[in-house]
Parts: sequence; C-alpha cells; structure tokens
Amino acid sequence: MMKGKTALITGSTSGIGKAIATRLAEEGCNIILNGFGDSGEIDALKRSLASSHGVVAGYSSADLTRVPAIENMMAYAEAEFGGVDILVNNAGMQHVAPIDEFPVDKWNVIIALNLSAAFHTTRLSMPGMKTKGWGRIINIASAHAKVASPFKVAYVAAKHGLSGLTKVTALEGATYGIRCNSICPGYVFTPLVENQVADTAKARNMTEEQVKKDVLLAAQPTKEFVTVEQVAAFAAFLCSPAADQINGADLSIDGGWTAQ
Repeated sequence: MMKGKTALITGSTSGIGKAIATRLAEEGCNIILNGFGDSGEIDALKRSLASSHGVVAGYSSADLTRVPAIENMMAYAEAEFGGVDILVNNAGMQHVAPIDEFPVDKWNVIIALNLSAAFHTTRLSMPGMKTKGWGRIINIASAHAKVASPFKVAYVAAKHGLSGLTKVTALEGATYGIRCNSICPGYVFTPLVENQVADTAKARNMTEEQVKKDVLLAAQPTKEFVTVEQVAAFAAFLCSPAADQINGADLSIDGGWTAQ
C-alpha cells in the first residue's frame, strides 16, 4: 500500500523523525528528510535508506521557522518526487522558564516551529493529496497536547494548537481520502534525553537511574521510556489500510501518563 509513495518527515535527521523515516522506508516509501546536522552524516543516512530499502531518498535543509524556506521545500518535493503522499510534522523544540520570565523570542520560535510550520506544510500538501484522492498527515504532538506542565508555556500552547490543527485537517480532508491524526508520546528516550539524564544526575547529586525514575518518568505509570521505534511503528500503522477510519484523533503512547 505504501510502496512508491513519498513521505516527508520534518526534523528527521535524528531521534523520533529519523526512526519514522527509517520505518516508512522499510514499508517502501520514498523519503524526504529534513533537519539540521552534520552534512556527512545526513548524506550517509540518505544512502543507507536508499540502498537498504530500494527507495529514493532526498533531503531539504529548510529552516521551518521561515515560511519561504518551507515553501521551497514543498516545491522541491513536488518537482523531484511528484508531491507528498505522507506528511509527518515532527520538528520541534523546547524551552523551560516561568511565564513571566519566558523570553519573547523563544515563544515566537517555538510557536513557529512546533505549530505554524505544520500549518504551512499541511496547506501546501493538501492540494496534491486531494488530487490523488489519498493522503496521510501525522502530527507528532505530545502528552502536552492533552495536559500541561509548569514552565513550558510555549511548548504546551503549541502542542494544544497542533491538536486543533489535526482535527480541522481531518474534517476537511475526510471526503478526499486524506486522514490526519496526532501521535502524543510521553517521554521518549532519545540521545538528547540521554544527555539530559547524565547532566541532571550531576546537578542533583543523584544516580542516573534515580533521575530516570524520579524526575523524568515520574509522570509515566509504567516507569519506562517510550522508544523511537514504538512511535515509528505507530506512525506506519496510521498509514496502513487498517487505520483508514482513524481520523482526527489524538493518540497517546505515554505509558499511562494522561490516564491519570
């Protein structure tokens, strides 16, 4: 079902996005990567996806906080791949501070990257999906699309907004064969989080296991991290025929965080 389709995954040079790109390539999708990082490592990832799975792999370095850059990326997808069949809005960033101390520039960039970028990629993808009569849009939200935590005002606001964008997109695309859902992970053990564990352990004079259990995983009843492979498998399922009637849903994969 996915063989020969093209998937664009934003923020896919590492972490969750990279895992989703890899999984969709395994399913036969051509892949457009996007994100920052070492150019040699990105080229190696492209080659690996193409050679391992027999697909075509491309890359856009678009800065998703800039609308012209997003428009250029989508034009590249159209010119080189015939458009986007599967769009995964994954790129995001975080900043932690009290509301009354939250830097305005951080608010602006987080809203631009975590929310506005998804609007722009969606608006530019939907015409082609409508023409083809098929499309899948997956927004990587967060448990913070459903619940809040202090000191994360921009991130929580953006993820709640992403949930609203998901629902409207699902309604508008429903009769065109387009499905839009959001995946809402809890804490995912990525290299970035792994580094945070070590730093936090030093700062708080705790063991790394104590940091994982008592700091990061305090909200997750399973006391286990979500893996990038689990999120990627979830995304692949949402692109499959078995998920054809899942539309406009905020789907948790958070170890029970939001069940509390």
